[in-house]
Amino acid sequence: MITNLTAPDRPTSKPSRPARTAGGRAAGWPVPASLIALSAIPLAAGTLRLVQLAGGPAVMPADPRFAGQVAPLVMHLVGVAVYVLVGAFQFLPRFRRGHLVWHRRAGRVVAAAGLLVAVSALWMTLTYAEKPGTGDLLYVLRLVFASAMAAALVLGISAIRRRDIAAHRAWMVRAYAIGLAAGTQAFTGGIGGALFGTSPLSGDLAKAAGWAINLAVAEWIIRRPAASRRTRRHRSAPTRTLQPGGAP
Repeated sequence: MITNLTAPDRPTSKPSRPARTAGGRAAGWPVPASLIALSAIPLAAGTLRLVQLAGGPAVMPADPRFAGQVAPLVMHLVGVAVYVLVGAFQFLPRFRRGHLVWHRRAGRVVAAAGLLVAVSALWMTLTYAEKPGTGDLLYVLRLVFASAMAAALVLGISAIRRRDIAAHRAWMVRAYAIGLAAGTQAFTGGIGGALFGTSPLSGDLAKAAGWAINLAVAEWIIRRPAASRRTRRHRSAPTRTLQPGGAP
């Protein structure tokens, strides 16, 4: 006589967890790669400018605005490179969770570099002559967004000190979006020039569009996790079935 040793309605083994695949491990890496690619044009231009200022070949046209006062420009270019490159890897949630010490140390470097970028941007805007082909609108926008970037970084640092991770993440994402605007402006400037000409006003508006696009994407990123959690809770909620006669 063969006896069934398992209960008819109980599983014989626990469901196994899905195995991690190479694609799953690499799922988040396109984000920092895209951010670095977006910043490639301003980073390349900044590197060439630093090489030229260090006495290297004049691969770019000389800019008389920088003569006699290169300190804020060098601070800005070095700060941008560190901020953009190191900051891009803060957008890897799985990597952050697995390397918390690195995340904290890199976060301090990113915050310091971001403040350096914002302060040097204000310094250059207030002391350098306006670039030919730009107008008063861009002058005001640079003051506004440099100040906003510094404020977002300070608010992000204050939030993490009081353990408010959600607010910390939101402010740091906004600050990064402002700092990355030069990459977006390389595209909005070209598109705006092709559509509306190269007047100072159209050029200023094209740069304003770069900041606006980045901040709009940042707000979408900030709000997306909450919406995703609500969707997951809705999908995982148990459904009630009606028995014959209408009773649940």
